[in-house]
Amino acid sequence: MDFLVLIGSGILIGLILAAPVGPVNLICIRRALQYGPVNGFVSGLGAAMGDGFFAAISAFGVTVVARLIEGFSTPLQVGGGVLLLAFGLHTYLSQPLASKDDDQSVPREAALPSSLVRAMASTFALTVTNPATLFGVAALFASLGGLAGEGASYLDAAVVVGGVLAGSTLWWFTLTAIIGLFHARIDGRVMRIINRASGFAVASFGFGVLVHLLWKLL
Repeated sequence: MDFLVLIGSGILIGLILAAPVGPVNLICIRRALQYGPVNGFVSGLGAAMGDGFFAAISAFGVTVVARLIEGFSTPLQVGGGVLLLAFGLHTYLSQPLASKDDDQSVPREAALPSSLVRAMASTFALTVTNPATLFGVAALFASLGGLAGEGASYLDAAVVVGGVLAGSTLWWFTLTAIIGLFHARIDGRVMRIINRASGFAVASFGFGVLVHLLWKLL
C-alpha cells in the first residue's frame, strides 16, 4: 500500500511539473504539429528526463549537486534564456512546406535516430538549465512525496522518482497523441501561423528570463 502511495505521489508530481504551458510545452507542441507526434513525444521525453534528474536530486538528498546547481544559478539561467531566444527565433523564422506532398520528406527525416536524439537533448538542456525546477520539485516532494524528512529508504526514493518519470511521460504521450489527430489536417498557412505564434512566445520567455536576471544584477 505504501508503494502505491509513493508511486501515485510521484506520478502526480510528474504531471504537475509537465502540464503547465511553458516554453518546453510550446516547443513540443510545435514539433508534434510540424514533424509528427513521434518527434513531439521524444522531445517531451527530454523534458521528462530533466524532471527525473531533479527528482532524483531531491529524493536521494544529493545536497552537493543541489548546492552546485544553486551556486551556478545565474549562469544556468543565462544559458537557458539564450537557448529560449535561439529556439524562439529559429521557430519564428522557419518556413513550413507548402504542400502535404512536399511534407512527406520531413517526418521521415525527423524520424532518424540522430534527429530524435537532438530533439530529446534540446528539451533536456532547456529543463536542466532552469534551477527553479529543482526548488519546485523539492517543494512538491515535501508536500506530496513524503521523502523530504528522515526515514525514507533508497527504495522509496527510487519508487517516487520512477513515478515522476511515469507521470511526466504520460503527459507528453497524451498531449502528442491528441496533437497527432490534427497533424494531417495542418497545412502550410496554419503551420506558418503556429510557427510565428509559438516562436514569439518562446522567445518572449527567454527575453523575460534575461531581463529578470539583469534587473537583479543592477
